[in-house]
Amino acid sequence: MLRIHFTGVDLARVRMAGRPDALWETILSFHRLRDRRDARLFGEWRTETRSRLNSETRLLGALIPGRGYFPDFLTPVEGQYGWDVGLDALRGLRPERIRRELSLMGAGARMGAAFGMPPGASGASGAGDTLVPRRLREFMDDAPKHMPRLLGELRAYHRVAVEPYWTHIQAQIEAERAARGRALLDGGADELLASLPPMLRWRAPVLECDYPVDRDVRLRGRGLLLQPSFFCRRTAVTLHDPELPPVLVYPAAAQLASAPAQGEAARPAEEQRQRTLGKLVGHTRSVVLRAIGDGATTSELARRAGVSLASASQHACVMREAGLVTTLRRGNAVLHTVTPLGAALLKGGAVAS
Repeated sequence: MLRIHFTGVDLARVRMAGRPDALWETILSFHRLRDRRDARLFGEWRTETRSRLNSETRLLGALIPGRGYFPDFLTPVEGQYGWDVGLDALRGLRPERIRRELSLMGAGARMGAAFGMPPGASGASGAGDTLVPRRLREFMDDAPKHMPRLLGELRAYHRVAVEPYWTHIQAQIEAERAARGRALLDGGADELLASLPPMLRWRAPVLECDYPVDRDVRLRGRGLLLQPSFFCRRTAVTLHDPELPPVLVYPAAAQLASAPAQGEAARPAEEQRQRTLGKLVGHTRSVVLRAIGDGATTSELARRAGVSLASASQHACVMREAGLVTTLRRGNAVLHTVTPLGAALLKGGAVAS
């Protein structure tokens, strides 16, 4: 079990990631690709990805074992600001940090088990209890020389395994953010932490997480970044180095809550409501209203609805004048939310009093 210990200052510094982290999604998807579980959710994705994957991934496979520790440097904190920013952070890593983290992978005979190798197999080198596969030993010895290869494998794999599904991944994470944001507004950080998926249990002042090893993390006033992930499954993931900025990657609840059988039964009525709403306010405007969900900025609204920024702004303005939408300014952005009248129109029912 993982136990994350909060102080009052840490509670004030809990924050949700603003977007999916492309490097975390890429690394975790590599686990999902080799895992045969969750076929209903990932089966088709695995088939499609394997059919497109014709590039070299041997170094990536060595760095990401089937289970257990993988180096923290693969998921730099800068990755939350975008794919290219994360790759730039990887490119600028200090060789001594790479050697230190790779040595953790090679410590003890556990290394061989992680790769399914008996001691001394597959060119592993080292003495005593230290076993490091040849590929990782070469990377440790001259990281600047081999970093371009790692970056190339990451780009190629991301291009076929993650990029084609990025719009769907974004939608899942935005739905998760909206749900957690509502909990935060209703009851503060305490309610936010209590609303997280079942594998995370808030017992103030400790957040308990299902985890493969027993570990305590003390935030010490640094706060915690909550990073929902599409490809994270069953247990949360955090960084090994306690001195790095604390982050908790966890399965997006919106993804876990899917129920295809119920969705199939509900589809005819839902489609009928969409057609009726489209006749009333127009197809594009009905799409925009539905895309607002639990709240959206103008740029988020444009992306979800598949319209231009100017068009999203114009539709939001018309619906605001009609009483279907409320708009609040937050810093340099505006947040659109659906009014009770708009929600009733979406659901095809009466306005709640």
